[in-house]
Amino acid sequence: MSLPLHITDLSVVAGARTLLRVPSLSLPAGSLIGVRGPSGAGKSTLLYALSGLLAVKGTVRWGETDLAQLSAERRTAFRATHMGLIFQDYQLFEELSPRANACLAALFLKPGDRAQIEARAADWLDRLGVAQGSRSVASFSGGERQRVAVSRALATDPAILLADEPTASLDRPAADRLIEDLVALVRGSGKTLIAVSHDLHLLDRLDRVLTIQDGQLTDDTPVSAA
Repeated sequence: MSLPLHITDLSVVAGARTLLRVPSLSLPAGSLIGVRGPSGAGKSTLLYALSGLLAVKGTVRWGETDLAQLSAERRTAFRATHMGLIFQDYQLFEELSPRANACLAALFLKPGDRAQIEARAADWLDRLGVAQGSRSVASFSGGERQRVAVSRALATDPAILLADEPTASLDRPAADRLIEDLVALVRGSGKTLIAVSHDLHLLDRLDRVLTIQDGQLTDDTPVSAA
């Protein structure tokens, strides 16, 4: 089950500088949201704030849980239970196989609870066309690595999927294949997807696109009206 998001008076501050300010934002559960804007505008900062990777001021409420009121440890626990993160630079362990990378979350569980994550990881790798041999990901292409990263993010069956430039390092054919797979998988499962991206091919497939400039939310556009 996905979770709605409600933001009120969100700000991220570093010293005397305000990196991000979002007065108000509400997203229904199951939304597919894009975030665009120039480099350095605060897009990734927004994603980190929504994931609880940053301490913030204001309200960031996923369902009944306000991340802004939680300690770092409790934010980590919430993220592990409810979120899957796809990083621009993949964050894979080069020496491990695709399956070992996709199953990483299982290492932090009791042995009896690991089988479900391992099975889901293998299923997503199959559905995304990633070979599950013993070859390490060090020899994988950018597209293959990103598919492993997507499989890892989905292995815990998260309600929320947060992606930072998921197609940035891919060539156009590989990026388009990933977009098709990712959008279909998320829509089919009712998850919430929030993706920071400059890729219009991806943004055009989502429900709404937010624009961040100079740390401010300047636009919120339904894709059908764009």
